[in-house]
Amino acid sequence: MPYATATATTAAAVCAPPQPAAVPAVPAVAAPAVAPDQPRDRSSWLRFSPAQPLFRARAAQRLAVLAYHGITDPRSFGAQLDRLRRLATPVSVQDVERSLAECRPLPPRSVLVTFDDPDRTVLRHALPELVARRIPAAAFVIAEVVGTEQPFWWHEAAFLARHGGRARLLPRGGDPARVLALLKALPDPDRRRSLAELRVSASRRPPAQEQLHPEDLRALREADVTVGNHTLGHPSLRRCDEATVHAEIAGAHRALTHWLGEAPSAFAYPDGGFDERADAVLRQLGYRLGFLSDHRLGPRLPAHPLRISRLQVDSTTSTRRFDTILSGLEPAVQRLLGAQA
Repeated sequence: MPYATATATTAAAVCAPPQPAAVPAVPAVAAPAVAPDQPRDRSSWLRFSPAQPLFRARAAQRLAVLAYHGITDPRSFGAQLDRLRRLATPVSVQDVERSLAECRPLPPRSVLVTFDDPDRTVLRHALPELVARRIPAAAFVIAEVVGTEQPFWWHEAAFLARHGGRARLLPRGGDPARVLALLKALPDPDRRRSLAELRVSASRRPPAQEQLHPEDLRALREADVTVGNHTLGHPSLRRCDEATVHAEIAGAHRALTHWLGEAPSAFAYPDGGFDERADAVLRQLGYRLGFLSDHRLGPRLPAHPLRISRLQVDSTTSTRRFDTILSGLEPAVQRLLGAQA
């Protein structure tokens, strides 16, 4: 049995990591008063909740995988990394793989920094901050845009919708956010067809977006940033047929292997959702790690190596809110509010 398959199928049974304690209840707490001249930061008041110390203590025994995208505020991102250096133990993809191979939990307060859909801001802004602090990371690449000036398809669709683009399956004059939501919900052939119709009917073409080049991927790897697979074109895999799921993953796998001179071993699901068919393809190709975007902490020894939870965070996130995301308090509150809605 290949190593990746054995790891993915036996980690939970053989390593038998202890079950985490139940999530502490979130005590009711009033938001502190905010002066009129102070900007309000969504959820930052949770930093003062009496539940925060409880969640922080529990998080010490969990793995926090942070999922960023582009870096729009390098100074704030640097402050977040400084906080990780003081309060956590930054780990690499290789550290997680070694932990699984040895059935040994990662150190307490382990944190892995990752980027989905990395653009040139990751190279220009994130990489210097990471290197200066010797913090490893991972970047999950959309293969078909590498070396092009092609915008990400969701940026392109929003632009085309704002400039009169129409498609038979989309409402006329639709709000760009609504258009994107509908496109993501369509079966993948309908999404691609609708995007082509938007391109033909819009009054303007979107501006070019310079993407990373193969040599940039190699530069990231040399700076301790693992380059991983994020499919060829970032479809929602759950909206694809089985052949497309295989083509999206295997096609990106071949391209990354060619550019890097070695096969990638880590994958991030587009839109963050798990797919059983994708799981089978990843096992066949020898992947050792797969990452979701479910806004959760995970165990220090992942029970399901191809379904590792991640926390959504942004370079503009304030220090107070960053702390409550890292502890798991804000994600728990969001799930509670979602369940009550």
